[in-house]
Amino acid sequence: MRQIINRFTARTLYTCETADSSREAVIQAVAAGADLTGAYLVRAYLVGANLTGAFLVRANLTGVDLARANLTGAFLARANLTDADLTGADLTGARLVGANLAGADLTEADLTEADLRGAYLEGARFVGGDLVGANLAGANLTEAVLTGADLTGADLTDADLTGADLTGARLVGANLTDTDLTGADFTGADLARANLAGANLTEAVLTGADLTDTVVRI
Repeated sequence: MRQIINRFTARTLYTCETADSSREAVIQAVAAGADLTGAYLVRAYLVGANLTGAFLVRANLTGVDLARANLTGAFLARANLTDADLTGADLTGARLVGANLAGADLTEADLTEADLRGAYLEGARFVGGDLVGANLAGANLTEAVLTGADLTGADLTDADLTGADLTGARLVGANLTDTDLTGADFTGADLARANLAGANLTEAVLTGADLTDTVVRI
């Protein structure tokens, strides 16, 4: 028997009589539509798990291994995913408003249309990631690594990308209005038709960047 408990109250959120591991318990709980708000799943092993539509609001997922997991449409608002492994994970349409993903590895993860408003993403890695149409308004991406990432049409309004590495990133039509880009590296990035009105470009590197029809108004 395996139980999933609430990190704040220690109340049992889900009990699985047949599961031999926490992994099985989580997969079964999600399949059953259980509300795992506040679940304590620190360093859980969930590689490749199908967690489509999982309700993990405010869950503690610190150090969890979710490589190649399916989190399509998952509810992860204000969840703690610090140092989580999300390489190759599918987070299409996931709700990550206010989530903490500091130091998380999202290399080649799919975050198409994901909602990351106000998320804390300091030092997170999105190398080769798909963030097409993602909402990152107000997010903290300080020192984040987004080399080769696709942010076409993404909303980065008022986000903080101080020192971020966007080498070779694709930001076609992205909204970077009032974004802090201090020291950000856009070497070879595609910023065609992007909106940088009001953005802070102090010491930003734009060597070889495509600025075709880019809106820049300080």
